[in-house]
Amino acid sequence: MQIKKVVLPETSMLINNPNDYRDSYCGQIDLQDKTITIDQVGNAFFVSSPKWIGLLLSFRNKIVSLFGLKTGHAISKEKKLIIEKGEQIGLFKIFDKTENEIILGEDDKHLDFRVSLFLDSHTQHKKKLIISTIVVFNNWFGKVYFLPVKPFHKVIVRNMLKNTIQELKY
Repeated sequence: MQIKKVVLPETSMLINNPNDYRDSYCGQIDLQDKTITIDQVGNAFFVSSPKWIGLLLSFRNKIVSLFGLKTGHAISKEKKLIIEKGEQIGLFKIFDKTENEIILGEDDKHLDFRVSLFLDSHTQHKKKLIISTIVVFNNWFGKVYFLPVKPFHKVIVRNMLKNTIQELKY
């Protein structure tokens, strides 16, 4: 499965948000005769995280808690998640939702981030799923924090996109 770096979709709710960092990655979903909703995309995103990402986040949580930063809790893969504005899922708060996009993220002392799960119609039987991230640094610590996180972020997003698409196929 090919994952490509792309630009933030022009119709994304994040398009006019200020940012210090921004990236977007795209993968194609072959639907055959299935229909996919943005709620299914959200659920697939949260339940398809590989074990190694969970271990990295657990390690991150232990370190950042020493600095008073926000940490998340484990997400149950057994139950269907409620993907609605205002809900908290692990570290992520759902900020907004439309029929083709979910905006999630968190605001913290050092930085604020938003993630867009954007479902774009490509053809009748294919859709594109684009995961975009924007980050705003609130202080120098946010910049320092993001330096070692950035390379991991890119690998994690590509893997999450690939796994989310795999989850949606079944």
